[in-house]
Amino acid sequence: MAHRMNIRGTILLSFSFLLFTAARNTSAQDTAPNLGLFEAHGDVGTLLHPSNFVYDSEKHTYTITASGENVWFDKDNLHFAWIRVGGDGIVQADISFVGKGVNPHRKALLMVRQTLDADSPYVDVALHGNGMTAIQYRDEKGGLTHESQASLWTPKSLRIEKHGDQFTMWLAGEDGQFHFAGSSPRLRLSEPIYVGIGMCSHEKDLSETAIFSNVKLTPAYPADMDKAALYSALEVVTVNSSDRSVVYSTPGRIEAPNWTRDGASLLFNRDGKIESIPATGGTPKIIDTGFATRCNNDHGISPDGKDLVISDQTQGDHKSQIYILPLAGGTPRPITKNSPSYWHGWSPDGKTLAFVGERNADFDIYIISTQGGEEKQLTIAKGLDDGPEYSPDGKYIYFNSVRSGHMQIWRMNADGTGQTQITDDELNDWFPHLSPDGTQMVFLSFPKEVEGHPENKDVQLRLLSLKDGKITVLAKLFGGQGTINVPSWSPDGTKLAFVSYALVPRD
Repeated sequence: MAHRMNIRGTILLSFSFLLFTAARNTSAQDTAPNLGLFEAHGDVGTLLHPSNFVYDSEKHTYTITASGENVWFDKDNLHFAWIRVGGDGIVQADISFVGKGVNPHRKALLMVRQTLDADSPYVDVALHGNGMTAIQYRDEKGGLTHESQASLWTPKSLRIEKHGDQFTMWLAGEDGQFHFAGSSPRLRLSEPIYVGIGMCSHEKDLSETAIFSNVKLTPAYPADMDKAALYSALEVVTVNSSDRSVVYSTPGRIEAPNWTRDGASLLFNRDGKIESIPATGGTPKIIDTGFATRCNNDHGISPDGKDLVISDQTQGDHKSQIYILPLAGGTPRPITKNSPSYWHGWSPDGKTLAFVGERNADFDIYIISTQGGEEKQLTIAKGLDDGPEYSPDGKYIYFNSVRSGHMQIWRMNADGTGQTQITDDELNDWFPHLSPDGTQMVFLSFPKEVEGHPENKDVQLRLLSLKDGKITVLAKLFGGQGTINVPSWSPDGTKLAFVSYALVPRD
């Protein structure tokens, strides 16, 4: 039974059985006699027009009218009704806007904030006036806001869940059934936190109105995360802006997206099969790979877009072997003879495959003709070499190697000569992928204490400019194995596809 406390005659349900009494801040708060579930409300940031907050105790609705330039970049401008709580919990509501509105990006928000400062760390689920819904967050005070857009537009109901430092977005359509909507940012917020609902017109010189109904604040008991359910989100990130959007989200594990050469579809693996989904979202379809029903996350598409290469362990000694088949589906044609072999790169001229093979208890990089035949070993350094990928001009093969003491990115000539270290920092860097124009490289970075490339870790997608060597963080996420094992640049070089994950308590 959840503990309930009565404040100002209103029944309030806290996240963790502990409700923090609000400190007075006359510049930002209003003490209306009946605020429903909330302690107080007020403007966050700068609003040029008077805001209004009304709780209808008969209809149990909350109506917020507010101006505000935006909730974005390094500061926020909104009207916010809140309660201070500790621990884990869920905020849920149905949201509707009043009138057609002026700016399609006016926002009604379910929000969690560290403070009431305009530049505070926060995370929210934001319903926009045009129906687009996103999870937005600022992970440090004064930092930039990031977002991941959901594939479902104009949801009937919205929910944000907090479990430890992980936040997840859940949306329901007309059937009222909530589904994981992708992306799971992690923010370390100290208690107490501010939880509530907000409104921003996205126009500093006018006000807009939103109505919140069926508002629920629900506590979450401490969860056994070892028994949590795994969810996957196939995401696309725009390189120039770092904005993310979810193409597909699902319970269970999917891995390693490829982008088709025409930009129309994405491929990924799940439960030993290869599946295809439109790049704009939709229902995945399984590609017929014949007898190969134990495909792993080392797969890709030929330069001419006609063929699919897979790494599968169905036959023989049940260790991974490399096969080629038509992209539309068909019978796989064996390429390698020795196992295990894991594909990673296809030469631009379509004639050669680069792969990782374990031979004599050591992992090295090999190449082989797409017609099969004898493999050629390119690396001989002790320790793991992995993730080989050709540069777009075919001159180089980039790969990751532990030979320097921990995993870093290296480069060699296509014949294996001239092996040179590219990255040199304390993180463990895996799976280099070159942009179509050869000017940039994305790779996956694990914390320095993490060995190998395990699943379910806090990782970063980092982008290196090959012109000046500058490295920037493209995305922070919960991922690892399966996130970006194989090439996943869009054909025009503007976007990248990857998979993020979330562990959510089963109850």
